[in-house]
Order: sequence, then C-alpha cells, then structure tokens
Amino acid sequence: MAINDIVILGLIGLIAGVVSGALGVGGGIVLIPALALFFGMSQHMAQGTSIAILLPPTGILAAITYHKHGNINWQYAFIIMIVFVLGAWIGAKFSVSIPDKMLKKIFAVYLVLIGIKMFFGK
Repeated sequence: MAINDIVILGLIGLIAGVVSGALGVGGGIVLIPALALFFGMSQHMAQGTSIAILLPPTGILAAITYHKHGNINWQYAFIIMIVFVLGAWIGAKFSVSIPDKMLKKIFAVYLVLIGIKMFFGK
C-alpha cells in the first residue's frame, strides 16, 4: 500500500472519528462515501469495511467522555445494543443481495431523507 493511501485512510479515520464523537455518526456519513470516492470501493466493500471498523471498541473513549458528563442513558443503550446485533445481521444479509448501483442509490436516498427530516423537523 502506498504511503499516500495510508495518509488518506488516516485522515478519513480521523475525520470519521471526530464526526462520530461529536455527532454520534461516522461510518455511514463519512467512511462509506470517502472509501467509495477516494478508493473507488464498491458500495458493498465500503459498507463492509465501515462495519469492520466497529469490531474493536472504537467508540470507547467517546463513550467514556459522554458518560463522565452524564450524557449516556445506559438502559436505552443496552436495549438498543442487543437488538442492534440482530438488526445488523439482518441488514447485512439483505444488503449483500442487492446490486451495488441500487444499494448506492438506496444509501443516498436514505441520507437525503434523514437530512431533510432533521433540517425541517422540530
């Protein structure tokens, strides 16, 4: 792997980490588009790589910081975590059967709709 690829990956990771720690997002908003744009990854490869990043405790320092400030509802987090595992498995099974171009369009529509809802919502 070329050094410039390592630097770009490092910058992508840093930006995704900052956005994730600040806003609670990262993979879907930063990593997937960046991997597709800068490295020409397919939508499936970018999503799979983003999911793989979640395997180690990448959010532990952000979670500790939020916890120290009393900004985590651990009961809600635990319930969501349990069901999230099942949902992630179902989503992955579904997603790998969709053609790459269609998956990219679904992803884009999802981001736009969520953005509109957040912008114009209460």
